[in-house]
Parts: sequence; structure tokens; C-alpha cells
Amino acid sequence: MHKNLQAVVEAKLVGYLAESVKKAIYDGELDLDQVPEVSVEIPREKEHGDYATNLAMITAGKAGMNPRKIAEIIIENLEAPEVEDVSIAGPGFINFKLNNNWLYDNLRLIIGLGKDYGKIDQGKGKRVQIEFVSANPTGPLHVGHSRGAVVGDVTASIMEAAGYDVEREYYINDAGNQMDILAQSTLLRYKEIMGRDIEMPEDVYAGDYVIEIAEDLYKLHGDEILNKSEQKQLEICREYAYQEMLKNIEEDLKDFGIEFDSWFSERTLHPDKINEAVAKLRAKGYIYEEEDALWFKSTDFGDDKDRVVIKSDQSPTYLAADIAYHLDKLERGFDKLINVWGADHHGYIPRMKAVIEAFGYKRDTLEVIVVQMVTLLRKGKKMPMSKRAGSFVTMKDVNQEVGTDAARYYYIMRSTDSHLDFDLELAKEESTNNPVYYVQYAHARIHSIIDNAEVDGSDQNLDLLQDPAEIDLMKMLAKYPEEIKLSAESRQPHHLTSYAYDLATAFHAFYNNCRVNTEDIQLSKARLYLVDASRQVLKNVLTLLGISAPAEM
Repeated sequence: MHKNLQAVVEAKLVGYLAESVKKAIYDGELDLDQVPEVSVEIPREKEHGDYATNLAMITAGKAGMNPRKIAEIIIENLEAPEVEDVSIAGPGFINFKLNNNWLYDNLRLIIGLGKDYGKIDQGKGKRVQIEFVSANPTGPLHVGHSRGAVVGDVTASIMEAAGYDVEREYYINDAGNQMDILAQSTLLRYKEIMGRDIEMPEDVYAGDYVIEIAEDLYKLHGDEILNKSEQKQLEICREYAYQEMLKNIEEDLKDFGIEFDSWFSERTLHPDKINEAVAKLRAKGYIYEEEDALWFKSTDFGDDKDRVVIKSDQSPTYLAADIAYHLDKLERGFDKLINVWGADHHGYIPRMKAVIEAFGYKRDTLEVIVVQMVTLLRKGKKMPMSKRAGSFVTMKDVNQEVGTDAARYYYIMRSTDSHLDFDLELAKEESTNNPVYYVQYAHARIHSIIDNAEVDGSDQNLDLLQDPAEIDLMKMLAKYPEEIKLSAESRQPHHLTSYAYDLATAFHAFYNNCRVNTEDIQLSKARLYLVDASRQVLKNVLTLLGISAPAEM
């Protein structure tokens, strides 16, 4: 049986309509050279049926007929065993109501596939790399990193469910001036612990985490570091602080349910891979020299100006490292590169797409998901994003306050191109006003129903499921594979948080309208089967989102 019965039903309906028009053309009822492209969609209003098509209206001009008349001809020639009722609406829309057999088949499919229900083969055979977070290892991950982290992680999970071979990668920005500043900051704090008088420059990292690193460094080495040369002192501080920050970042992400397949160090690009990448572009004629610097002809590929890659002092720019890094990605054989960036990197996209094209690859090989900013709210008021203001900004602190489940849900409940207001008090609220609680409560309620059921779900007669609330719930369950397809295509995980909420709503409506334990044993069995299918799908979507599915709350 096909894994996506809704897609099968839609395809069949399109085929039936095409055959109807073809027959009408053959019989001389429609004056057309060929069958036009046929499509169907789910109407917004439930009373309009399960599907609708504008086929009659798009055909009217070529056929030289009134669209309602064409709709009548299409219906007269239509042979569709899955269709229970058909009607014409407005200027010529054709609305279809299907019989419920495919919904019953889908329930059996859900129970049969279990945790694999919803998975599709859309990306079979395609390798995708998703690079996300990639924060400098110079401080703790903050709220801005958190949203991008969940967007990247859930997008990767969705694409895996859609059949893609996905690799998650973290690009460690461990080269450049920021690492020198980290070394200097650590050394100054180390000297302070030793009782030395120090003066902290304005540009150093002043967070408490630097003091903690310096204290740990002192516990390991005592005062012996100061017996070495200034350069050696900085080298020791740089490497120790770097490794500690990297370890802390990895732990914070793991606590947040995020693990990477690979961690790519920028240091490995310097200098050889950068020089090789620039040489390849030069051989293609896309590098030129001006004012003792090397420039990339990014304007040849739509950028607004050319970009420096090697400065006049012969040091590489940040772009040069990114060129080498993306060449390395391309040479690893991925079909698609997806980068998750913050909104402040939006202007960087054209030059990176220019790089991809300059190396001979299609421009859309690289996709960039731009994630907008997060504003933390407490009791409806914007929180100051500053430790000194007595607030918090770190990923870890937010997760500890509201819980990982709520944090993950809230970070992806809006489109990535929309600013996100994160209400901390609401995220902790145990009420139906809190969307993640509302969804998880539906799953816990299902477990309670199953645990207290007076019958089992075997030998069920699903034809007994006729109540409108039952039908609505079954239709919502059938939508899940299409929601994965939509989310994978759009690279927008918020479609699945919306789906989880809508599924919970459909289940709560069913629960309020349809008793499971009834005097009719066969009806009870059928409803219990529907409840179990609901449990499976709700668990599947929550698992995909990286959110727990509690059995009780």
C-alpha cells in the first residue's frame, strides 16, 4: 500500500477529471485540442466538500463556453468510485465529497506503519548538508543562536523523513581576531587570579564565563604559565579557552536535543585550502589584482560589487575562508547545501551564491534559511537582553526556565522570516493557552483513554466511524505525510508545529463529542482504533520536532 493515501486520492481524482474531459472532447461536447492541466485543492470551507477544481473556468476561454455548462459536461462524463457527491458552486467550481473508505484504509496504514507513518520518498537518493548554529567559540550560545539551532535541527529531521540523506554540520569559527581576543581575555583574568593588577580593555570578552575558564586554568597550571613568554602564555590561554568553550557549546546543544554529524574547523582551511580555492577561481578568470589585493569578480554573478579575498597585507578575508569552506562542501558531493543564518547575514547571500556559480555549480545548489530575531517577553513586556540588567540571554538559561520541549516548540512556531516574540510566562503555563502544553496534553489524554478502555481494538468495523468529529480527525491524520512534504519543500518547520496543534484540536473535539467506552462494543472498538492511530501520529510529529510525547501530565 502507498504510504501517502491522500496523495493517491488526489492523483486519482486528477486522473478521473482528465479522463472526463478527454471523453467529452472525443464525443464532441467540448471543442478543445487537448486536455488542459488538471489540479485539485482542498477547499478552505468544509461545507464545500473534500476537494474542488477550477478546471471548468480555466477551460472556458478555449472552449468558448460558459464555465458552469462545462462543469456540467465534466460531471456527466465523470467516473470516480471514490466520489460520493459532486456539485457546482459559484462561477463554475466543481466540489467533490469523497466516501470514507480511503480514510478507513489510512487508519490501517497508520497502525501498520507505526513510527514510520508519514515518511515519504521525496528526496530518495539525494544528499543534503545542513549547516547551522556555527557560532564563534568565544562565548555561550544565546537566544538568537537557539532559534537557528532548532530551525536547523528540525529542518534536518523533516528532510530525513522526506527521504533525503542529511548531514548536520557545525562550522567552528576558530580562526581570526576573535580567537586572539578570547586568548587575551583569558590571560588577563588568569593574571587577576594571580593577584596582578590588570586593566581590562574595552574590546575584551568580559563575561563571567571567562573568569570561570581562567579559574579552571589556574587549578590546572598554578602560576607556571607566567614563567613562559608572552606569546606562549597567549597560545596556552587561547587553546584552553577554545576547547572549554567548544565543550560547553556541544553540551548546551546536546541538552537541547541537538547533535551534529560533523564539526568543521575553520583553522583547517588556513592557509593551504584557502590558497587552493583562490587559485581555482583565478584559473577560471574570476580573480584579479588591484591595489596589491586580490579581488573576486562577484559582479559577474549578480553581486552588487566585487569582493576582496586576499588583502594587501596578504592575509585572507572572512570571505576567502568561506570560499574555501564551500568548495570543500561541494567537493564532498552533496546535492544541496543549506545554511541557516541570522537576519544580519542577509546581505552576504548574493556573494556566496556567486561563489557557488563561479565554481561551476548551479546557483540554487546553495540555499540560505534566514532566521529573524527573537524578543523575550515576560508578562507581555520586552526583556532587556543584558546580563548586567539582571536578565538572561543564554540558550541554557532559557531552556532551564521553560523546559526544552517548550523552548523547541516556541522557537519554530512561526515562519523563520517572521520576528518571534517568545513569552516566557506563557511557555511555562499549564493551560490550553500554551500551545505546547495543549498538544502534549492531547497525547497524555489519549494514553489515559487507552489505559482505561473496556475493549481492545481488534476485529474492528471502521465503517461505524461516521460522526463528523470522527471524520474530521481521520482527515487530519491523513494529512500528515503531505505536511512533511510541504515542510521539506519549503524548508519551514513551523508547518509541523501548526499541524501538531490542529491535530490536537481535532482530537479534543472528537473526545468531547464521541465517547469511546459505549454500550455498543463494536463502536467502542472502532473508536479505540481511531484513538490509537491518533496516538501514533501525534507521537510521530512530536518526535520529529524533538519534543517529548508524555503518557501523563
